[in-house]
Order: sequence, then structure tokens, then C-alpha cells
Amino acid sequence: MEIRKAQTKDIPSIQKIAFDTWPSAYGDILEQSQIDYMLDLMYNKAVLEQQMNESQTFLIIQDDDQDLAFVSFQTDYDGQAQTKIHKIYIMPDAQGKGLGKILIEETESQAIKRRNSKLSLHINRQNKARFFYEKLGFKIAYTEDIDIGNGYLMKDYVMVKEIERGGGR
Repeated sequence: MEIRKAQTKDIPSIQKIAFDTWPSAYGDILEQSQIDYMLDLMYNKAVLEQQMNESQTFLIIQDDDQDLAFVSFQTDYDGQAQTKIHKIYIMPDAQGKGLGKILIEETESQAIKRRNSKLSLHINRQNKARFFYEKLGFKIAYTEDIDIGNGYLMKDYVMVKEIERGGGR
């Protein structure tokens, strides 16, 4: 098993992981029409290329020749010493094997290298993955409702994990 930094040639793999994961992650929370809308909004090739080229780092976990999981994050988010996790998904048949924890730990390591003091992420308030993040030290900071267009509203928790900055003697 290895972690690699994704490149634009990996976009089809990132899309596959997202499209395979979203129905099980959000099927009980969101209507199918909203899932379809959000996947198209957030995972079209142009958007992913822009994110990769401008601000976000994408990491993929690969086992043998199969891509199993990915995370995207942005260090120094909003000009602050924080790293925002934008996306993290694990193929349904690879869940429960510690891949999410590995990706969070690698993101935290990258944040520490940039001397960021916290990790943050948004999660749907009904998503059971919240408990996974809490086990890793994230705490709910506040709630946020985000209008994403087409009559849809994301009802999220913003979760934050304080981390120790690297370096800085």
C-alpha cells in the first residue's frame, strides 16, 4: 500500500472513488437528485483540475494497482495557520481498514510541515462519519448552512482539530 500525490491524470480515479462512495455515504441523508447535482458540481474535470492547479493537494492511497481512497486539503487555508480538508472518501469495500485514519494522519503531517495549528472540515450534520472524526480528536466548532444552488442547502458541522505546530524554536 502506498500514498501518492495525485496529478490531473488521476482525475478519473478520484471521480470513480467519489461516484462509488457517495451513494452509500449520503443515500440515507440526501435525495438522489441532490447527490447527482453535488457530484457534478464538485467532481467535474474542470473543477478538479482547477483545485489541483491552484490550491489543493490531493493524495491517493493505492494498493497493488487499485486506487482505494483519496483526500484533498489546503494548507494555510484562508490566509490562516489552518489546513482545511475539503474531501476524503474511501471505496465502500475498503472502509474499516484504517485508510481514513492514514489519510488524516498524512494530512496532519503536511499541516505540521507548514506550521499550521489546526485541521478543519465540513461534514453533513446527519453523517455518521462524524464519530470517526471525533475519535481522531476533531470537535464540533459550529454549524453552517451553505446554499449550493439549485434549491439545495448543505447543513454541516464545521469540525476542528487542534494540532501542534512543527519547527518554530
